[in-house]
Amino acid sequence: QVQLVESGGGLVQTGGSLRLSCAASGRTFSSYAMGWFRQAPGKEREFVAAISWSGGGTLYADSVKGRFTISRDNAKNTVYLQMNSLKPEDTAVYYCNVGLSITTMKATGPLYDYWGQGTQVTVSS
Repeated sequence: QVQLVESGGGLVQTGGSLRLSCAASGRTFSSYAMGWFRQAPGKEREFVAAISWSGGGTLYADSVKGRFTISRDNAKNTVYLQMNSLKPEDTAVYYCNVGLSITTMKATGPLYDYWGQGTQVTVSS
């Protein structure tokens, strides 16, 4: 059974930074893309960033491009999201998931219809 455990969220001021982590278990994910999504109150969950199985390819939502960096450690089955220059509109619960490719993750969503508990990111103005 796939398990996704997100961590690293918190409360920061505008302009601050956070690093999110997602530990995946239940199978080997080294041949899959991994990515981050977020859901703000009253809004639908949206794509944030994705990284290819090798780490050589990345894709970002326009709203976070240049501020967020996704990375992964296949030996640890873990994906990270470094978030810099945070803005109040980044406030949301952040989730990770697995996908067939970075383009499909952005276009149609993740491979699994299973979500972990997420990690709350709150950016104060």
